[in-house]
Amino acid sequence: MMELWHGLATWGLVGLIWVVQLVIYPQFAAVGETAFAAYHADYTRRVTWVVGPLMLGEVATAVVLLGRGDRPLWLLTSLAPLAVCWLSTACLQVPLHNRLARGFEAKDHRALVLTNWIRTVAWTVRGGLVAFGLAQGE
Repeated sequence: MMELWHGLATWGLVGLIWVVQLVIYPQFAAVGETAFAAYHADYTRRVTWVVGPLMLGEVATAVVLLGRGDRPLWLLTSLAPLAVCWLSTACLQVPLHNRLARGFEAKDHRALVLTNWIRTVAWTVRGGLVAFGLAQGE
């Protein structure tokens, strides 16, 4: 059952990151400079309620699976792209969001969209590994 919760959290994030990459982040440029800071603050507050529980759930279920001795290859392998997601978030996207919180800057927006591909690819790869593992019944 824990594997299922883990897969749901991971695939929730896969779906979310694709929506962020293809819809939400590109739309930042259409908000307008005068309204952007307020828009960004509202977006950040709201999306945290979706992203936070999913990311924490993904990590918590991975810890539980590892803690109870479940170490199939798919799970161990999928930890590398998970680490990439967290490192990219902490080192790239959070600082860019912090800069954008002060106001829209085209170069920061471009960097956000471009560097978010790191998370998009990593979570997609991770989702594939998790789906493979679940399909194998491991």
